[in-house]
Amino acid sequence: MVNFAPDAAHPGRSVLELSIALSDNPRTRPIIEGRVSPEAIRLVPTAIHPSEMFWRQLRYGDFDVSEMSLSTLTILTSQGNRDWVGLPIYTMRKFFHTEIVYHKESGIKVPADLKGKRVGVPEYQQTAAIWTRGVLQHEFGVKASDMTWFMERNDDRSHGHSTGFKSPPGVSVSPVPLNSNLGEMLLKREIDAIVHYIAHNNLVDRSRVDVTADPNVRFLFEDREAESARYFKKTGIYPINHIMVVKRSVYEQHPWIALNLYAAFLNGMDQVRKDALPWLAPYYDTGLVDRDVKRVIAKTPMPYGLKAARHVLETVTQYVHEQGLCERRVGLEEIFAPNTLDL
Repeated sequence: MVNFAPDAAHPGRSVLELSIALSDNPRTRPIIEGRVSPEAIRLVPTAIHPSEMFWRQLRYGDFDVSEMSLSTLTILTSQGNRDWVGLPIYTMRKFFHTEIVYHKESGIKVPADLKGKRVGVPEYQQTAAIWTRGVLQHEFGVKASDMTWFMERNDDRSHGHSTGFKSPPGVSVSPVPLNSNLGEMLLKREIDAIVHYIAHNNLVDRSRVDVTADPNVRFLFEDREAESARYFKKTGIYPINHIMVVKRSVYEQHPWIALNLYAAFLNGMDQVRKDALPWLAPYYDTGLVDRDVKRVIAKTPMPYGLKAARHVLETVTQYVHEQGLCERRVGLEEIFAPNTLDL
């Protein structure tokens, strides 16, 4: 239940108290730590792993505001679900296809070698996997149907439990046995490669071993930074994985919170940029930002707002439909709050 609470900074005034769930990363830390607060809102934050966060939101609706899987939100929207209102705030962006790992005895050397191989994925419909399959198809001519897929999350803990996931036509997706996990399967050569491996401790994902520490496991793209720079230079796409959402019941009662939250996250990003934190360092070699720190803090390759990210967002909604995960292409105006569409 959403409550109004006294504003300690302004006696006699009240603020709207909202629970918020965020993954702990440099972009969200100013909000989590309370260094940035939305006007007229008091946030009660929970820092939590995204896999667990999304499961709790989709299954139980635990938080008023949270990050959300962009692909799952798109699928739900295509099905007529209106539980969530999206905000054009992007808390996770990454070149996910550079995370593909393979066992060196699999015979894989280049993306085309994935054809005919057994590939593991935590969740078939997760955004990271959708981006990876989209890049494999459009950049390297490797389709999802060219591989045999193994999914780690079972029905009870999967995002697909909330969307009625079924294997797309022509694609084989088998569950990983509950007494096993993707990491163990790769090391035992029961699968050949993994897309977006997750070994962080959480209530949803079962893998725990650091497969990249094993000499038999290698990244498909040996120079990941160079591949990231190549892809970005060619496409202008810096993939978006997570966006912020608000419960529609809360938004419809208090539509002003969308812009107040947006402004707070903008302020949070400004803090991160001005601090020039070490997390920017990996982007120096990708060509995404300039090596000159003064120029790094003056711009960001991760802008918020719908206009700056339209091409990226439309690409991933295209991929969700193209990969058979929803029956129609979803428009961005269906996903995002009406009062944020001009941002």
